[in-house]
Amino acid sequence: MSGTSHNEYLAAARLIAQSRHMVAFTGAGISTPSGIPDFRSAGTGLWRKNDPMLVASATAFHHHPQRFYDWLRPLLLTSQHALPNPAHMALAELECSGILKTVITQNIDGLHQRAGSKLVIELHGSMQRFYCPVCHENSVNPDDVIATILAESIPKCKQCGSVIRPDITLFEEGLPVDAWQQAEREINNADLLLVAGSSLEVIPASSLPYEAYRNGCRIIIVNLSSTYLDLHADVILRADVAAGIPQIVQELKRLM
Repeated sequence: MSGTSHNEYLAAARLIAQSRHMVAFTGAGISTPSGIPDFRSAGTGLWRKNDPMLVASATAFHHHPQRFYDWLRPLLLTSQHALPNPAHMALAELECSGILKTVITQNIDGLHQRAGSKLVIELHGSMQRFYCPVCHENSVNPDDVIATILAESIPKCKQCGSVIRPDITLFEEGLPVDAWQQAEREINNADLLLVAGSSLEVIPASSLPYEAYRNGCRIIIVNLSSTYLDLHADVILRADVAAGIPQIVQELKRLM
């Protein structure tokens, strides 16, 4: 249990059992056990290896699409082969049982959905969707586009010939309005927020858990490193999410 006591898992389970509207907020740390690198960890983080403004910004996409796709290709390939881990599966189980109302995620890998979660708000978009930014053609077959990218070619729109882009939020861009509004509604309705695998450093997404706290929401944090919200959390589990979240669910089953 990574140094976390049984009592802390039990406390988290009791909060879940008492909740009326539980919401999960997940970050890159929930997918690292599936083999997908995060962005900021020392030595392995993607931004330790690349300047995001040069490879993952709107400017990079528009002016250097080859550079952009050369950066995206390994991440896309890794995501294609990754499998949901026990943390994803445990959250899907909580949703299926009616306890978890929605997952708000910063991730773009689609692993929550592949685990079985249906109520997922993707704050930063998804690598599984593509569209043309010029003619706005969005009936793009993602399998065809992904195959083109993995073949080291640049995907082009069949309607106008422009470069197709993934439906993800790039640097220099704001978050998708619909997703943000949905997330705010869920945060405002939540009486319990489970923060899992997020260092809460990426703004504006990281402001949502604090908004929940200000609304009187109870907070559970499952993360190996500290966050700005630790002082306000009801329960903090310093555990790998792939072990910690399933353990919470097991304790919850014993209570119910």
